[in-house]
Order: sequence, then C-alpha cells, then structure tokens
Amino acid sequence: MAASTGEDSMSGAQTAKSPKKSKVQVDESELLTVPDGWKEPAFTRDDNPRGLLEESSFATLFPKYREAYLKECWPLVEKALGDSHIKASLDLIEGSITVSTTKKTFDPYAIVKARDLIKLLARSVPFEQAVRILQDDVACDIIKIGTMVRNRERFVKRRQRLIGPKGSTLKALELLTNCYVMVQGNTVSALGPYSGLKEVRKVVMDTMKNIHPIYNIKTLMIKQELSKDPDLRTQNWERFLPKFRHKNLSKRKEPKKKSVKKEYTPFPPPQPESKVDQELASGEFFLRESVKRRKKMEEIKVKQAEALTKKQEERNKAFIPPKEKPLMKKTAKAPTEGKLDIAAIKEKVKRAKTKKLGAPPVIPSPPTSSTTDKKKKKKTKVKG
Repeated sequence: MAASTGEDSMSGAQTAKSPKKSKVQVDESELLTVPDGWKEPAFTRDDNPRGLLEESSFATLFPKYREAYLKECWPLVEKALGDSHIKASLDLIEGSITVSTTKKTFDPYAIVKARDLIKLLARSVPFEQAVRILQDDVACDIIKIGTMVRNRERFVKRRQRLIGPKGSTLKALELLTNCYVMVQGNTVSALGPYSGLKEVRKVVMDTMKNIHPIYNIKTLMIKQELSKDPDLRTQNWERFLPKFRHKNLSKRKEPKKKSVKKEYTPFPPPQPESKVDQELASGEFFLRESVKRRKKMEEIKVKQAEALTKKQEERNKAFIPPKEKPLMKKTAKAPTEGKLDIAAIKEKVKRAKTKKLGAPPVIPSPPTSSTTDKKKKKKTKVKG
C-alpha cells in the first residue's frame, strides 16, 4: 500500500510540473506586449469603501514671483483637488502650499498626485498643463540641472541649447515624446506618459553633458518611424540607429619642459650631510682657528678678483669700436670664357652714332640732282 501511495504521489508531482513547462515555452514577447487601446480601469469608491486610516499631507515652497499667478488660479486648484477629496491651503506669508487627505478620500494615490501638482505649480508650469497630472496615465519628472555644470556661463549656454532658437528644439522634443517640457531656472519640469519622460530625462542629461540635443532628436524620429512597422517591432533596432562619435577638437597643449618622474623606491632619500660632516671629510675640522680664518680670507679675495675682472670687461666693451662695413661694393666680374662677337659690337657703334641722346633718330637726306645727272651720263657712255 505504501508503494502504491508513493507511486500515486510521484505521478501527481509530474502532472503538476508539466503545466509549468508549457508556460515557459510561450514566447515572452507576447506576454510583454500591451494590446492596442487597452486602458487601466479607474479607481472608484467601491474599490476602497472604508477610506484611509491616517491623514497624510505634503507641503512645498514657491518663489515670490509665482504669488500673483497662484492667487489668481487658486479657486481652480481647489476645485480640481476637491473631486479627489483632497484639501489644499495657500499660505502667502510663508510662501508655501499644503495638500492633505480628508475623511472622504478613498484613493490612496490621490495625495501623491496632489503633491506633484503643487510641485509643478511652484516650478512655473501653467495650471492648464499641471492639472493633467491628476490623470492615471500621466506622470511628471522634475530634473535638477543646476549642479551639473560648474561654470555659470557654460550652464546658461547649454540650457539655451536645450530650448533652441525660438523654442524650436523644445517643441520638437515635446512632439516626439508627447510630453510638456518647461525649462525654468535650475530645473526642467516634464509632464506626460512614462515612456516619454524617460526619453526627456535622457535628452536633458546629455545636453548638460555637452551632447547636442539634435542627435537624440534624430534617434527619436527614427524610432518613431520604426515603431509604425509591425514586422520591426520585435527586432533589434541597433542597425538602423545612427552612431555618433564624440570628437574632442580642442587638444591639450603639451608643455615644453616635461618633468620626468623618478623611479619609485621604497627607501627614503639619504640624509644630507651637515657642515661638521663636510669639514670632517675635507679635514678642515682639525685645523686651527687662525688657519681657518686665513683660508676664508683667501677665498673671499679670489671671489673679489673675479668680480673685478668681470666688471672691467663690461666697462671696456663700450670702448671697443664696431666693425666697419666696406664702402665699395664688390662688382661682379664679366665672364671671360665666352668669345667676343666683334661684328655685333660694330653694328651697335654705328647705331649709336646715328642717334643723339634725347632726340629722334636722324633720317639720311635724299641724293641731290647733280649726282643723278652724273650717273645718267656714265650710263650713256657705257651704252655707246
């Protein structure tokens, strides 16, 4: 009987383990995907009919310049929090806002949402946007950027880079993440879905670390296009996303004189010798006082003589005449290797005779009538 009961228990254990194995075989990506159009059901009084046991409250301070705006929109804040049975009080003397639960409050998370609401109002977020935090699918993130950059001028430049020209960079970030982003002072307030808040924080942190927001915006645009394709949803997107390398253009200047580090030794450096040790080594310690004085005087006289000679040399430098430059410049000798062209020289001389300096060239006069008659007579004689 004992054996039969043992076998039955073993078979029961195997049947219990078999459904677990079948669960593991199911694809995990199918379990993680949220169906389209699915929404969390709202928390009602039926879920918590008895209410809360203890009263909880939160308070926050606001700057002086927000006082006028909060006074103006305070009735709307009280009305919005009244729907969740949250009590709100505005203290203008201390400059603080306090929210607390009441006996009618049934939603335990409503006080956390009210705390986020007063934080956003204190950080210059308008009431129209801050009220959205009371919705279930909306969250907020206040990013502190004041301590990320030490230099104030550099901090202002990077914060302006995040906003962009006429707020264009901030607007592009809002469209891609479906979040409302407000840059005010040393903080960045973001309001929207959880997935968008994660991306906004990454972009803000990278911008303050000197990475331009346009690179992150470009990757967000590619991701948005890839998410529309149902076939690529389950695949790795690394091959589609751009990889930007950080280029450090400003290279550090190397010093002219590089200090070479000495080799490390565990032993301490040798102790320097005292004057007594030096005198003992040279033998001066055993000399008489008179001999020591004489030796010192001789050394002083030698040093004085060297100093006098140096001074005398410096004085004599003024009386040494400088080297004079030669007055006549050395003329270049004509080359004698090549042969002279006598015919060319004769032609040049003839041309020079016909020309006068500063006057036009002399044209030779035409022959006279007497010379022409003589030539004609000679020709007739030759014919006869």
